[in-house]
Amino acid sequence: MMASDPTPSRTEHDLLGELPVPVDAYYGVHTARAVDNFTISRIPLSAYPVFVIALAAVKQAAAQANRKIGVLDVDKADAIVTACEEIRSGKLHDQFVVDMIQGGAGTSTNMNANEVIANRALELLGHERGEYRYLHPLQDVNLGQSTNDVYPTAIKLAVDGYVVNLQGALDTLRESFEAKAREFSDVLTMGRTQLQDAVPMTLGQEFSAFAVTLGEDQARLEEARQLLHELNLGGTAIGTGLNAHPDYREEAVGALRTISGVSTLSSAPNLVEATQDVGVFVQLSGILKRIATKLSKTCNDLRLLSSGPQAGLNEINLPARQAGSSIMPGKVNPVIPEAVNQIAFEVIGNDVTITLAAEGGQLQLNAFEPIIAKELFAGLDHLASGSTILAQKCVDGITANQEMLRKRVSESIGLVTALSPKIGYEAATSIAKEALATGRGVIELVLDKELLTSREVDALLTPESLAGVTLHAATGE
Repeated sequence: MMASDPTPSRTEHDLLGELPVPVDAYYGVHTARAVDNFTISRIPLSAYPVFVIALAAVKQAAAQANRKIGVLDVDKADAIVTACEEIRSGKLHDQFVVDMIQGGAGTSTNMNANEVIANRALELLGHERGEYRYLHPLQDVNLGQSTNDVYPTAIKLAVDGYVVNLQGALDTLRESFEAKAREFSDVLTMGRTQLQDAVPMTLGQEFSAFAVTLGEDQARLEEARQLLHELNLGGTAIGTGLNAHPDYREEAVGALRTISGVSTLSSAPNLVEATQDVGVFVQLSGILKRIATKLSKTCNDLRLLSSGPQAGLNEINLPARQAGSSIMPGKVNPVIPEAVNQIAFEVIGNDVTITLAAEGGQLQLNAFEPIIAKELFAGLDHLASGSTILAQKCVDGITANQEMLRKRVSESIGLVTALSPKIGYEAATSIAKEALATGRGVIELVLDKELLTSREVDALLTPESLAGVTLHAATGE
């Protein structure tokens, strides 16, 4: 039996020696070594297109800056810019093959970008891939740069894009809760504290609270987003700007503002500090943990309120999405809130990883930005997806079991708190004890004892009287 022919390859070299690279690959020897070294998560850079686009944007800004200040040949610069524009449009993403988890503080990611851009630029100039004597990945594509300023800048730019996407998803979810708050503005329910009956409220108030808490988180997220816009681009290895033209820093940041469309990008006042500091990622991760924690609590409430149908609260109905059991016919589970719960658990765990990675930095550089990037990208992406499906596949379809809610309110001893100002604290306490002992409803006992008239009871049992709100107040409009 004849052995199959090996994959055609070209030979490239680095400081360790020569290595075959697939002939049709746009990446080169540095990337090939990284692929061999880091078979860890098996999640390549290409799994996060926003990051690949950010890397290309940084490289394009660098080429434009170097062309403008006259340190990069115009033909080379133009080819690099065109290659970067193609990558930003979605091409060649499959060539970004390095694992997201890698040693070297992101060097393998930077090398992967340099090589893909260089080889595509070579083609545009009429040369073969790997003919680096005409255009070099490091001398030309990486001119005036270091991994230590390119990589964190690209991470910040990518994270900014993910934050914008998450804000849009949170807007969708918040608007869904606001719509339900309006729909349920006159539906009475019992509020609960410590899982015990408290006082009446409207279901609209309950859903309005879900919306308001999301809005608060969005405000905190936007504050953290602005901190991402301070860059160390131009600082090269440790922030001193070694090997970069004196005008490069200003020109590169300006070009990146135009390319990315993020007008508030700016150069950090101290590039040495900015190169070693990852505090912005810690702060952002903390905000994501806050969002995840509160979103998970909201999902817990939805699951609890919909529990049953016979043996639970059964006060709201979540849309049925799939059969809930392979053994129990008719069972339907709250699968959407459960999925979002799990996303929240992931984000909270990611925050621990990011915190430890930030703390682990030493002297002029943090070598652990790859894991920070991976966990931030995953958390932002999953929270956005989870918020969207929670809105569209769950919240939008929630209905209220109004008969059950009316029964709960009329029978709950929590109602006596609302009646207490009219009948007195002592009488209210007596009614509560008797209702618990006999199982009779509070309203029934109040009427039997002639503590209030039917007209007075009816007036007290309106949403305005019991919950103190109207539709306008419940939705915050």
